[in-house]
Amino acid sequence: MHPDYQLVEVNSRKLIREFLNFPSRLYKNDKNWIRPLDIEVEKVFDPKQNKMFLTGEAIRWLLVDKSGKTIGRVAAFYEWDSAKKNEQLTGGIGFFECINDQKAANMLFDAGKNWLQKRGVQAMDGPVNFGDRDHFWGCLAEGFHEPVYNMPYNFKYYNELFENYGFKNYFNQYTYRKIIAVGSSDSTHEKALRLLRNPDYRFENYRKEKEADYGREFIDIYNKAWSQFEGVKPITPEEGNALFRMVKQVMDKRAFYYGYYKDEPIAIFIMIPDINQLIKGFNGKLNLWNKIRLFARLRIFHRCDRLMGLVFGVVPEHQGKGVESAIIYRFEQESYKPGFPFIELQMNWIGDFNPLMMKMVERQVRGKIYKTHITYRYLFDRSKPFKRAEKVSIKRSKPKASR
Repeated sequence: MHPDYQLVEVNSRKLIREFLNFPSRLYKNDKNWIRPLDIEVEKVFDPKQNKMFLTGEAIRWLLVDKSGKTIGRVAAFYEWDSAKKNEQLTGGIGFFECINDQKAANMLFDAGKNWLQKRGVQAMDGPVNFGDRDHFWGCLAEGFHEPVYNMPYNFKYYNELFENYGFKNYFNQYTYRKIIAVGSSDSTHEKALRLLRNPDYRFENYRKEKEADYGREFIDIYNKAWSQFEGVKPITPEEGNALFRMVKQVMDKRAFYYGYYKDEPIAIFIMIPDINQLIKGFNGKLNLWNKIRLFARLRIFHRCDRLMGLVFGVVPEHQGKGVESAIIYRFEQESYKPGFPFIELQMNWIGDFNPLMMKMVERQVRGKIYKTHITYRYLFDRSKPFKRAEKVSIKRSKPKASR
């Protein structure tokens, strides 16, 4: 403990507001930082909205100095199903923000470690989310550009704070960027055109008359494409429908593609406008006025020129046949039409443990690494050997899938 600093558990509305507001003061001079929406942060800590609380627990703290000024914050959490997937029972810390002071950071890390240890946890990852990896996950290490929606942004010194404490790099997650005007490779075009000569295949973007089918088809494609990866759970109809409802609110039909073989859904490529470009100045609030502003910026003034990749998948029996190339080619053809508003595509969350996906994005999409986030791991038993995340393994009973 530091005599000048004090930990305060976040357990009141006033302290929740301070937990949400502190980063705005910390990053006030950083033009790239965009404050996340408060509702997105708070639903992580709401047992009614976050299913992780069914078998897990979470806590938050602020760190204040002698004058009562906040100088840091952190959350700690665990969920037993996730914890047990690791060699050591692993929980996490996240939503970490701190001044450039190692002693302050150490107090926050110690708080998470001690709380988790008392609950039988043996290691902690950080900074991570108490939920899905595609939100609030990782410490930005390279590519200090504007974050896309719900992806972390932090100061460079955060890497030093984590590493000086003893955290080690468990895996890198890459954000790839593609300038849309730069087409995919010649080999991608050749594969696409070859496949498109087969009348059994078709690829289309959003059609209003099919709206009722898209949620069901999404779940079917996703579960077939991803269930062959070790440790990946199928999504439930409730989860799939919730995601599809979110997509509908912000989607642009020109960035929404399904592939079919003999009218059966086999592939999906969904991108959505990056609304982080539109919520600047909202100060984390999504009140009625800001909802109107968001709608106007998105639908009327078309102020968003960046897409973010949401999901890409092909069912196993159609992988390696050119379907991936064809659906990318179909998007490119749409993007060349007059009035297409988007300039760039950023594809988040491609782990260095998934070389198949990295190869596909680099060779077929012609994306380039634009940002690198690190997921750190800290073993409580310091005598245990540290191991980085294993490369993605695929269940041998099924053919390969790409993501």
